[in-house]
Amino acid sequence: MAAPIASHVGPAVGFAIAAKMKKDHLVTLSAFGDGATSSSEFHVGMNFAGVYKAPTIFLCENNQYAISVPVTQQTASSSIAIKAKAYGFEGVRVDGNDLLAVYSTVKNAAEKARRGDGPTLVECYTYRLGSHSTSDDWKRYRSKEEVDSWKRKDPILRVRAYLEDTRKIWSDQKEIKLRGEIEEEINKAVSRAESVPPPSVETMFNDVYSDLMQNLKDQKEDLMNI
Repeated sequence: MAAPIASHVGPAVGFAIAAKMKKDHLVTLSAFGDGATSSSEFHVGMNFAGVYKAPTIFLCENNQYAISVPVTQQTASSSIAIKAKAYGFEGVRVDGNDLLAVYSTVKNAAEKARRGDGPTLVECYTYRLGSHSTSDDWKRYRSKEEVDSWKRKDPILRVRAYLEDTRKIWSDQKEIKLRGEIEEEINKAVSRAESVPPPSVETMFNDVYSDLMQNLKDQKEDLMNI
C-alpha cells in the first residue's frame, strides 16, 4: 500500500510481470477506491497488465464517494468493471457488502491468473457509512436517509444473519464469548506495548545513515544538549 492515490497499482503489475517471466506461480493484488480510477496510474497499470497478461487482480472498492466527489463525477462509464474491456481483459462487478460473493469472485480471479489467463478487474460495489477522515463532514454532501438505507445492508450484519439463520453455527452467546476473548487479547497487547520504553532520540539519526553528514551531526548534538 502507498498513500498517494493509485501509486501502488503500477508496482503490483510490474511485480506480477516479473514473476511471470521468472515462472513464479504467484498473483499480485492491488486494492484502491473509486477515486483512484480517475488517476493515470490506474490506466497505465491496466494497459500494461492487459498487454502482458499479468497475473494480477485490480480490486476496486467502489464506495461511491472519493471523499465528497460522487462516483457519477468520476466516470461516465456504466460501471468501473466495464473499463477492463478496453484493456482486453475481464471486469467483474460484485456486491461488495456480500462477504461470500467477494471471496468467491477474488478466488476465481486468482485461479484464472495462475492459469496464465491474465488479470481481472473486480469492482466491489459498496458504501462508506462514515466520514472519509476526521477532517471530513459527510453531512455536507449526502443525506441521512441515504446513509441510513445503506446501514441496513451492513456486510457484518449480513454475514452474521447467514451464520445464524442459514448455517446455524452462530449465536448471541458465541458472540459474547468471542468478543470477551478478543478484548482480553487486545488489552494484553496494549499492556505489552505500553511497557516498552521509548527509543532513544539518537535512533532518528543512527538508523538512517551509516555515516552522518556534518549538518546532521550538528543537529544531533543540538538535540542531545536540550
